[in-house]
Formats: sequence, structure tokens, C-alpha cells
Amino acid sequence: MPAAAVKPKPMPTQSTAKRPVLLDLPYAPVHKHPLPPGRPREWYISHNRRLKAMRLAIALLDSGVYLPNQARNETIRDAAELIGVHPPSDTTCHMVRALMRYSR
Repeated sequence: MPAAAVKPKPMPTQSTAKRPVLLDLPYAPVHKHPLPPGRPREWYISHNRRLKAMRLAIALLDSGVYLPNQARNETIRDAAELIGVHPPSDTTCHMVRALMRYSR
């Protein structure tokens, strides 16, 4: 019997489940590692901004906001409050919408 025939079915995800899959809140951040030393300050600022935008984009997708035009600044800031990060700037909100646009 081929190995593919005995593989168990994967657990359903939010998009394939018969009922909605509940999110595990509160959000628990992963263990942080120190950033590499010796880079210019602008690199650290943009790196942290990208990480924050990614976290916010994931939180919005989990909450049902799938399109960039649905993610107004207020919606993004509400998601930031929900997951426990500081309110994002307008630049970070723009980056969140860009991430949502290019992930499609």
C-alpha cells in the first residue's frame, strides 16, 4: 500500500472547517532574540516597523479583515490594542495595507 494512502487528514483550518475555529486569545508573543549589533539606527527602526506591520496584518486577517480597503487606520489601531502592541503610526498602517495587498 502506498504511503500516501495511509496519511492522516490534517486538522481543519479557519477556511476549511465546518464551524468557525476560535482564536486562542490572549496573544502570546514568541521569544525574542537580540538584534545584530552594528547596523545603522534606521535599519533597526524599519526592521521593527516591518515586524509590527506583519503582526498587525496577521491579527486583521484572523479577525476577518481580508482586503486593504477594509483596513482603515482606526481598524488597524483597534487590532493593535487587541493584541497588546502600541498604536501604530500612519506609516505603519500604510505598511499593513501594503502587506495585505501583496499577500493576495
